[in-house]
Amino acid sequence: MLQDLTMVMINKRSTRIAVSALFFLTGLCFASWASRIPDIQQALQLNDAGLGSVLLALPVGSIISLPIAGVLVSKFGSRQVLIIAAVAYAALLPVIGLARAPWELIMFLVFFGFCGNLANIAVNTQAVAVEALYGRSIMASFHGLWSVAGFTGAAIGTAMSGWHIAPVYHFLLITAISWGIILFTMRRMVAQDTNIQPNQPLFARPDLFLLTLGIIAMCSMICEGTMFDWSGVYFRRVVHVRDGISGAGYAAFMSTMAAGRFVADRITTRLGIKKMLLISGVLTATGLLIAVAFPYFISAMIGFMLVGAGVSAVVPLVYSAAGRSTVMSPGMALATVSTIGYLGFLFGPPLIGFVAQATSLAVSFSLIAVMGAAIAVMSTRIKI
Repeated sequence: MLQDLTMVMINKRSTRIAVSALFFLTGLCFASWASRIPDIQQALQLNDAGLGSVLLALPVGSIISLPIAGVLVSKFGSRQVLIIAAVAYAALLPVIGLARAPWELIMFLVFFGFCGNLANIAVNTQAVAVEALYGRSIMASFHGLWSVAGFTGAAIGTAMSGWHIAPVYHFLLITAISWGIILFTMRRMVAQDTNIQPNQPLFARPDLFLLTLGIIAMCSMICEGTMFDWSGVYFRRVVHVRDGISGAGYAAFMSTMAAGRFVADRITTRLGIKKMLLISGVLTATGLLIAVAFPYFISAMIGFMLVGAGVSAVVPLVYSAAGRSTVMSPGMALATVSTIGYLGFLFGPPLIGFVAQATSLAVSFSLIAVMGAAIAVMSTRIKI
């Protein structure tokens, strides 16, 4: 009996390590591409407007994949879909490095975004199943490893660029590492997704529960997108720091976002998802308001750190809750919530620009603080 229990615990841990490694893989691939964007821009002689147009190809590919991902995961299982998507995602990196014309890069990025989001839905479905094995919240730790991979990929990319190594050779190295991870993990993944009912329809209308989760995810992603795209601009134009440290706000945000994901599971286990989402929304709104009300270096840094801590757990918790849906399979539920949430990434940063142009950057950041408050309010409406 004791031996059987020990084997179960070992298998659980092995499965968790495997899924964690695959989260790291997806983060590493994305960060590797992002770290070489300036070099690729220079190689293709793209101006800023041209680069902006090219970069739209990646989210277009992601959006195309969202409904398809849910269907594929529901029909074939997350394990099979994840293996194929991860292999293709990593394989596309050196192909991107071989692009010699903007139209080629656009085409490759559409496929890269498609495979990346397909892998994202599948790996989060795997995480839902692992969480069910453990019987407690562990989703945020998986997303924490994605953030760690982001730092790792950025560091490798910076080194490769500094050594003047062409993106294609850098990407070939990342592809080899990624395929090694896939070979190590493919037999250790969860074989059967959780919450699958025999007569569950492939397509179903999302209920109020999933719609609410989607809106919460959208509000959080608007805040995240604002930090990703506008934090440096805010520090230059509003906080008035010198150019060399304009990225300090982004670094502050990312540090607490990554750290928050490694402690969020423990706090969620004690407080529950609803209270954790409520706290997350309050932290996000408070941090943004502090940065707006006190536009000085120290206070803005504190504000951005609070925003990072606030948004760190929202998407993982939303995905975890969506995986428990009773009207959809986990894959379809995650795709539905992701579709709604992804609108935040698409429309949040441009909204900041339009509002800032009409009023000021401080006013636009105040508007984003409302999104943080909305997370807190909406969290009181979900029933978990």
